[in-house]
Amino acid sequence: MAYFDQIPTVKYEGIQSNNPYAFKYYNPTENIGGKTMEEWLRFSIAYWHTFTGDGVDPFGAGTMVRPWDHLKGMDLAKARVEAAFEFFEKMQVPYFCFHDVDVAPEGNTLKETFDNQDQIVAMIKDYMKDSRTKLLWNTVNMFTHPRFTHGAATSNNADVFAFAAAKVKKGLEVGKELGAENYVFWGGREGYETLLNTDMKFELDNLGRFFHMAVDYAKEIGFDGQFLIEPKPKEPTKHQYDFDVASGLAFLKTYGLDEYFKFNIEANHATLAGHTFEHELHYARANGLLGSVDANQGDLLLGWDTDEFPTDLYSTTLAMYEILKNGGLGSGGLNFDAKLRRGSMDDEDLFHAHIAGMDSFAVGLKVAHNLLEDRVLEDIIEDRYSSYSDGIGKEIVEGNTDFKQLYEYALNHDQIENKSNHVELIRAKINQYLLTAFA
Repeated sequence: MAYFDQIPTVKYEGIQSNNPYAFKYYNPTENIGGKTMEEWLRFSIAYWHTFTGDGVDPFGAGTMVRPWDHLKGMDLAKARVEAAFEFFEKMQVPYFCFHDVDVAPEGNTLKETFDNQDQIVAMIKDYMKDSRTKLLWNTVNMFTHPRFTHGAATSNNADVFAFAAAKVKKGLEVGKELGAENYVFWGGREGYETLLNTDMKFELDNLGRFFHMAVDYAKEIGFDGQFLIEPKPKEPTKHQYDFDVASGLAFLKTYGLDEYFKFNIEANHATLAGHTFEHELHYARANGLLGSVDANQGDLLLGWDTDEFPTDLYSTTLAMYEILKNGGLGSGGLNFDAKLRRGSMDDEDLFHAHIAGMDSFAVGLKVAHNLLEDRVLEDIIEDRYSSYSDGIGKEIVEGNTDFKQLYEYALNHDQIENKSNHVELIRAKINQYLLTAFA
């Protein structure tokens, strides 16, 4: 059955096009710095928002009715697979992502749940034979069901820990079966509400044990996808253990996991942590752990995870600057963990939203590449730290001085003059590149 038969295949037509079903900036075959746009951007469709989302928000019921919503249970799950691969083909995306409960309903027992998954995974695998779209990553949902009310791997209930382990074991097997290039851990309930009843060290130790078990099992079955941790502060847990990249990095190093894990960084999660998107990307890149990206944006006037489609060109430019400096995303990609606004309820809005997001990152890619080619920011940064390239600065960097020598130096150089950072000029220069990139 065709679910989007009125929608044409989306192709690149350029900035003069008025076709709402065409890319204006994303030309997948255009070469940028030795790779095509498709190779740099590695776009992915999020199964959960696109095919299971109904527009519900914290204050209201769903508003969206899809052509498959009249079905129930496994019939609904199978219809979503059909719709998904039709959508992938029309959008010409290279990847998709999913949670276990996105693709198959939970049963009355864990065995029944896994049986349901097996049927749908077999169907997905069959569709993938004739599709160019591959699995960027999969994961398991360990936050929605009431059993995870106190957490999953950090739960005070050992039965829940075991249940979570069973789900991840199955998830790794599914990832191997479908050729997933990564596997994501998002600890939606891995945190605490109050220290009055929490043994934080014990919970973190258990989380470390859990991840090491996952690493061991992946090796055992030959799953070689990259493991990714996705940081998020607050919501729903008041004190989230994976608050941001910095706290996640501290955890990985403490438990000897940094050689196995990288970060899947979401723009909206950065906002909720009080950071910019590029801050989180930069922190991960600087530590060699930038793995993949959930591409969305948040509403700065709202205090929750709004997961809007990315259209802020300044943000996409600075994000792609970090990704280009990283040499790309390796096995990762730009996954649209983004949902339609509650009032955008038509099927066609799914296409318009993804086109807007893909075009926005295409602009960001091109502008960031031009900035790097012209060393706009590189030269500014190099000049700003030039005092460390010779003299006492070079001695500091090379470890050839100490406090006693620096004391004597400071006594004779205490009339310090700082130079301007010229931040406004820098921002104006970025605006110039943004406005002229496609002139």
